[in-house]
Amino acid sequence: MNVILIAVIVLGGTGIILASVIFLTAKKFRVYEDPRIDEVQNVLPGANCGGCAYPGCRNFAEACVKSESLDGLLCPVGGNDVMKSVASLLGREVVEADPLVAVLRCNGTCANRPKTSRYEGVSSCMAASLLYGGDTACTYGCLGMGDCVTVCQFDALYIDKETGLPVVDEAKCTSCGACVRACPRHLFELRKKGPKSRRIFVSCMNKDKGALARKACSVACIACGKCEQVCTFDAISIKDNLAYIDYNACRLCRKCVEACPTNSIWELNFPPRKKAAEQEVSATKAETGKDATTV
Repeated sequence: MNVILIAVIVLGGTGIILASVIFLTAKKFRVYEDPRIDEVQNVLPGANCGGCAYPGCRNFAEACVKSESLDGLLCPVGGNDVMKSVASLLGREVVEADPLVAVLRCNGTCANRPKTSRYEGVSSCMAASLLYGGDTACTYGCLGMGDCVTVCQFDALYIDKETGLPVVDEAKCTSCGACVRACPRHLFELRKKGPKSRRIFVSCMNKDKGALARKACSVACIACGKCEQVCTFDAISIKDNLAYIDYNACRLCRKCVEACPTNSIWELNFPPRKKAAEQEVSATKAETGKDATTV
């Protein structure tokens, strides 16, 4: 009986000592967490897409709370409305950011870029890019296997069966950047959405010299420099045999679109161009105040 009693006392005492050690250790090394982190997290959309450059919404909320200002911090899914709510919670100011949208910088459709081989491996752009250059002569173009579609959480991408290229549904795109990170050819870019969703960009990433690029794809950029010459806003530069339009400097005048001899510059959501005759009549009417067609 005495042996059992002693054992109980020893075990009980040991338990009390260990519990005290654990309690004191936890209290000493306790990490304080600002309760505002939970408040900010509750405001965020909870997509955990990584578009903010943080692993998840929780990490982004923590960064917002710990940062002295919200400059450079943006939740692309929630946009300016969410960031205003975050700023209100933290008592800070936030500058509205221009909305962005993903664009595909490749126009290598089946018609523009003839196939030269056939791929029968794993249906993955990443896997295919590691094995070979692609089923066309362009080693920079879209592989069309839909890795971008797979990673998009917002159903903003689909593969067009006729062209074989992914299409961005700008109404659903949140500019989270998942497609940008998933594409092994780096064909997606987040660009300023623009007024009335109007955008101009070079839809090509081929860095081969002109003749070789044009042979692989009929609408490839040949770095002729004509777009750069007509741009009066210094928005276009040419590097590595490829033109690029800076969307921050571009004023959407569309002169570069008309000057491009290969139609590699895209203009999205613009009204149809007037015919030359209609433009001339409109100009004459504006100058004289009369109908130029009246004799």
